[in-house]
Amino acid sequence: MDYLNIPKKAESFVRELFDKNHKQPLLYHNLEHTINVVDRAREIAAQYELTEVDQVVLYTAAWFHDTGHLFVDPAMHEVKSVELMKGFMSGYSIEDASLVLSIENAILATRMSHRPENIVEQIIRDADTYHLGTKEFKETNKRIRKEYIQRKLHSPHANWNKKSLEFLESHEYHTAYCQTLLEEGKQRNIQRLKKKAMEEEVEEIEVPVAAKKDEGTSKEDNRKNSLLNKGIQTMLRLTSDNHLELSNMADGKANILISVNAIIISVILSVLLRRLEVDTHLTIPTIIFLLFSLTTIVISILATRPKISSGRFSKEDILNKKTNLLFFGNFHKASLKEYEWGMREMMKDQDYLYGALINDIYHLGVVLGRKYKLIRLAYFVFMVGIIISVLAFALAVLLNRGGTANSTAMPL
Repeated sequence: MDYLNIPKKAESFVRELFDKNHKQPLLYHNLEHTINVVDRAREIAAQYELTEVDQVVLYTAAWFHDTGHLFVDPAMHEVKSVELMKGFMSGYSIEDASLVLSIENAILATRMSHRPENIVEQIIRDADTYHLGTKEFKETNKRIRKEYIQRKLHSPHANWNKKSLEFLESHEYHTAYCQTLLEEGKQRNIQRLKKKAMEEEVEEIEVPVAAKKDEGTSKEDNRKNSLLNKGIQTMLRLTSDNHLELSNMADGKANILISVNAIIISVILSVLLRRLEVDTHLTIPTIIFLLFSLTTIVISILATRPKISSGRFSKEDILNKKTNLLFFGNFHKASLKEYEWGMREMMKDQDYLYGALINDIYHLGVVLGRKYKLIRLAYFVFMVGIIISVLAFALAVLLNRGGTANSTAMPL
């Protein structure tokens, strides 16, 4: 048998296998996923110089790697896939037993616990998990979860995002091509999952204590409590977002004042000062203009200058609820282990957590009040400075013209 025809025969066999077996509700581990893995394997293989035998091994294994899902649970699907592949290969007179063994090893390499030993195993492993580093991950992760729920392999109430996060953090790409192309996208997906896992953990902690103790509480009451908690969370989040937006607007206004006055000062220093040797009557208006511009810049800088605290906290501060870990200034010098412990302690206490959020919003408001007060002053100084400077320049020019006219009219 021509080895190069094996992948084509394998494709026909696998397509027929999926067509005939629709018992399992495979929303992800289906023919579409298999075709996608084959395509990805071809994409990655194109970056390397594989022999014809290596290509046969790779593409045949890619076609068969998930066929076991049609008949057994995920834990044993690779073994069943190998069994199906051997049954397919037994129909052909394959003299080279090492070929079948290589395809078997490539299929088993898709196990997460397996360490790929050669380039073919590395490619099929990366092709199978290619989606982890793409925008498709969000959708594929949902499909896998739904599939496992329908197959009764996963509880719909279990923390799926946390398990997915653990899987992503333990995963690694093996080919240099995928490391370069997909690693950054995978890290973005990890950050998104971390955010979701944290939100789920907070929601679990925020279940009212009274609802836990009172077993007779009705579902309607639980629903109302849940809606109330979500309403509070939404209110706090929107208030915090509004404060941050106002803070960004204040910084933008201050930057405009700094930029405009910096340009004015640079123009005065580079152009107008040279003219003062000739037009000495413009000296006082120029100095007035410079002083107002400089004052405006100083006030604007004070409005945007950040204030940093010590950046450390003690266990006593957390236990006594004396520090707010939602503000970076209170923890930026602490270790990750200390910060993680502190945050988990905060999340255990609903009053402490909400109190920290309220405290954070309050201090944002205090900072905003100071910023807008200084920016208002800066705009006032700038406005007054412009008016006075223009009047001073106009007066100096008029007086200079009058003096020039009188000196011209004097008899010699």
